[in-house]
Amino acid sequence: MDLRKEPNEAPNWKGIFVFAEQREGQIQNVAYELLSEAKKLAADLSCGVAAVLCGGEEIEKQAGSLFDYGADQVYLVAHPELKSYRTAPYTRALTELVNKYKPEIFLIGATTIGRDLAARLAIRVNCGLTADCTGLAIDPDKKILRQTRPAFGGNIMATIISPNHRPQMATVRPKVFRKSKVTSRKSEVIKFNPVIKEEDLMVNILQIVKDESVKVNLQEAEIIVSGGRGIGDPKNYKIIEELAQVLNGAVGASRATVDAGWISAHHQVGQTGKTVAPKLYIACGIAGKIQHLVGMQGSDTIVAINRDPDAPIFKVATYGIVGDCLEVVPALTRKIRELRA
Repeated sequence: MDLRKEPNEAPNWKGIFVFAEQREGQIQNVAYELLSEAKKLAADLSCGVAAVLCGGEEIEKQAGSLFDYGADQVYLVAHPELKSYRTAPYTRALTELVNKYKPEIFLIGATTIGRDLAARLAIRVNCGLTADCTGLAIDPDKKILRQTRPAFGGNIMATIISPNHRPQMATVRPKVFRKSKVTSRKSEVIKFNPVIKEEDLMVNILQIVKDESVKVNLQEAEIIVSGGRGIGDPKNYKIIEELAQVLNGAVGASRATVDAGWISAHHQVGQTGKTVAPKLYIACGIAGKIQHLVGMQGSDTIVAINRDPDAPIFKVATYGIVGDCLEVVPALTRKIRELRA
């Protein structure tokens, strides 16, 4: 289908919708982050913000929290077949919702669920999709959404617009935006009953098995100590782990060290890893290419340790230490232990 030949009429679409992802009945933080950002965008468009909450019949009790982060309305899509995420029923339900209420902008978290859902929904409603955005803004003249994301392997930042088709749809990684509580103008729950067809139920969930082997949760950590190729050898991750331990933090990694097999991909920070925003991020031996920076530059305080005084990481660092990580990191660990003793 050539979207350019069949534009949706933009004037008929209004408001910003945010998909409020839930897992096992709990709304995910990315929903609150997107609602907080949507509220800022809505101010420039003079429109409202609505959250879309899908789930089983019991999900209604979770709707109240969405108003605390900027939702003016919550579209409650409750159905027994929506209790756990399955591609076909969710796509069917949201397609019906979008076609009926016509949001101008639809934001979805770039999670495993969100990425699967957004792509299929975009096809169904005949609109474009910008994936893994790191920035959103309203064009002051055209009043359309400017969607910014890394492109060409992270070597440039591309700004994309959807001038003809609605909704303007984007996925955004968790932790790109900060969640903040706000007072909504109103709090209205709108119940929407989708028609789930038999053809949407060809896949059944028999059992949900959690991966207990993943011990690190970078996106929730308040302190992260990351190692890059500058630490020289995989065995030197021990000093990264020791500093993280003394700070009660988590261990992160650059893509180069993960690709080299020095550490598991669960620790990777960056464009192809996790996007994080801790209170303190310590980058050890990381040069600071754009692929890594887009995943951690939202941290409150960034400390960079690198032998190269011209390393790009120093441009975003709050504090920079020019030196050998193998000397500086153990010294920091010893000093912190002394102070805590």
